[in-house]
Amino acid sequence: MTEPNSNTQSLQTAPVKERFSIAIQSDVYQKLIKNTLSDPKRIMNFTAAISSVVATNESLQECDFKTVLNAALLGEALKLAPSPQLGYYYMVPMKERKWNPQTKTREVVRIVATFILGYKGYIQLAIRSGFYLRINVIPVKKGELVSWNPFNEEFKVNPITDGFKREGEETIGYYAFFEYLNGFKKEMFWSYDQMLTHANKYSEAFSAESYKLYKEGKTDPKDAYKYSSFWYQNFDDMAMKTLLRQLLSKWGIMSVEMQNAYENDAAFQDENGKPVYPDNPPTPQNVVETITKEVAEGAGSVPIPEDKPASKPNPEPAKPHNVDQPKPGIIVDQQTGEVKASPTDEEAAAKLATMDDGDKITVKKNF
Repeated sequence: MTEPNSNTQSLQTAPVKERFSIAIQSDVYQKLIKNTLSDPKRIMNFTAAISSVVATNESLQECDFKTVLNAALLGEALKLAPSPQLGYYYMVPMKERKWNPQTKTREVVRIVATFILGYKGYIQLAIRSGFYLRINVIPVKKGELVSWNPFNEEFKVNPITDGFKREGEETIGYYAFFEYLNGFKKEMFWSYDQMLTHANKYSEAFSAESYKLYKEGKTDPKDAYKYSSFWYQNFDDMAMKTLLRQLLSKWGIMSVEMQNAYENDAAFQDENGKPVYPDNPPTPQNVVETITKEVAEGAGSVPIPEDKPASKPNPEPAKPHNVDQPKPGIIVDQQTGEVKASPTDEEAAAKLATMDDGDKITVKKNF
């Protein structure tokens, strides 16, 4: 079982301690569900499905239940099943932190459920859009790649046809492509090292150096919580999702459903219903720290890593000086911009009396 985080224990409120299957039957949550889903049968099926998912995932039980419900309702709006075994989307626990100016630290305020779209979810939405004739994403195995020219997008492979043999070969890269009904094609290839660099850069819970030790079995079992990110647990699935997302967002026609999914991918909804992205640079006001930022097929209960040392907040940018405003008590020639004097009130009044209307400016009194 996952050991509860000490910070989480102190921050849990009564609704969080309550079982989700009971909380979801409350008037508040039922009203939210009915406002989104009008069909009584659909409401009943949704409630049963999401209750089952949360009941089998201890980490989700620690989340703010409203964020769990919001993530599930988004998946339901996209007509994607919440089952982790299907791999269409996942609800991933994360720590939300806020900056405390008194203690000058980022303090955990709650655990939130983040909506993560899987690569299978992207494929489902693309097929439904009606624009795509073919779409695929697949790992490239050692010995298959003949050449890849990124300038004219010529990708040549010699595929291994024996499925069992192919499965056992080393992965050297990832390939994704699509073809529209009108014949337009686009393809993309990333090497394994390129994908590893991407994961190391953008996933706070992942380290390329640690992953090498993890694959070689050189990690301490006591540190298992450090490797709970699914970049560790299922690198290939996360890599395929990343490449497909890159391809579709840059070159694909995106339906309204796909745009909605893309905009809310890897985000949770704040109190105002706006998406908050954990990959955004941290600010003193609000920080979301990943517990398990990425997930893959077959995700079950996810251990919550211990807190990392808090980083210093980004300093507020210096306010620019307004160079167009004259200093108090200064008279400036409007024609040349020349500073004429820094007079007293009496001198300023006398100066103004001798100036034409077009040359006059307001003289501010020194205090």
